[in-house]
Amino acid sequence: MGGPRPALPGRKKSPHPLRWRRIVNSEKKKGENLPLRRKIVRETIAWMWVAIAFLLINGTLGQARVIPSGSMQNTLLIGDHLIMSRIGYDAGIPFTNLHVSLWRDPQREQVIIFRPPFNPDSPDLVKRVIGMPGDTLEIHDGAVWINGKRLTEPYLTDPMDPNERRGPFKVPPKSYFVMGDNRGNSYDSRYWGFVPRSAIIGTPVVIYMSVDAPESAWEPGQIRGRVLAYARALIHPHLVRWGRLFKTF
Repeated sequence: MGGPRPALPGRKKSPHPLRWRRIVNSEKKKGENLPLRRKIVRETIAWMWVAIAFLLINGTLGQARVIPSGSMQNTLLIGDHLIMSRIGYDAGIPFTNLHVSLWRDPQREQVIIFRPPFNPDSPDLVKRVIGMPGDTLEIHDGAVWINGKRLTEPYLTDPMDPNERRGPFKVPPKSYFVMGDNRGNSYDSRYWGFVPRSAIIGTPVVIYMSVDAPESAWEPGQIRGRVLAYARALIHPHLVRWGRLFKTF
């Protein structure tokens, strides 16, 4: 009746708090007593794993992009900072220019990011998919016509030029016809042709920052211009387009 309560089978008795503290302190001392060379090796390996994880995420999951031109206004503005999803679209091999197309294909009117087919070494472009593989496409009377039906495009900045006439032409297999939303200021498939599926990298997911700054600040290689743009935004917060932050696609 008054004897000690038997321990339940399969349950381990928790160590006393003082004993637990001694164990933790002992492990800390072991780490502190490691030779300097072993400490350096251990830290180096840890940072290598961090770098590998970053490269895998950057190559297969997502990347950051900034919009340098007005060809997609008002869907995307100059100075919009995007997170791009590569999931299912493309996988890049680190330290190379090699890419592998994956299983997902874009849909009509979806915004995509791709390598320019006319110059793969140029910066990536952002446009909207208009023509799908197998479509017959025409442009006339201020509109795009797909397989004989007028395409309704509420996202356009301004009406298209009613005098512009192109086509008809058929979109080849595994290719897409893309255009910018700002049709009067967009260098797109009307001028250089179709985008092969293998050139598509991903699609925008969210705008995480938007800064009102000159177009030149966001051009490739303009590090000084970008630093100045960010510095001005810190001093003058009204230059941040707060209403565009966290807009999703």
